[in-house]
Amino acid sequence: MRTILSASAVVMLALAVPAAAQGQGHYAAVPATAAVGKKLVTRDTIWRCGDGGCSAPKSATRPAILCELLVREVGALESFSVAGTAFDPDALTKCNARAE
Repeated sequence: MRTILSASAVVMLALAVPAAAQGQGHYAAVPATAAVGKKLVTRDTIWRCGDGGCSAPKSATRPAILCELLVREVGALESFSVAGTAFDPDALTKCNARAE
């Protein structure tokens, strides 16, 4: 049996889905110094920074490169994660080496 949703039902469903599930916050970072209220663009990725750190939707750029681009803008990071999985300490150290 097939179910057909009306346009209004589709809109309501889309609004009910959390932002993270819609591609927001695939990447998360916590800068060592606050970057609250910043909106940054690194290549093709838009970062939004608030009280809890910075987040960005999924990108075609490799995570290690995204991390390096972000530290150039906000400085060293305390943490960086991709889809909820944190960078290991060695990867984070390598990323933070790019901070200017």
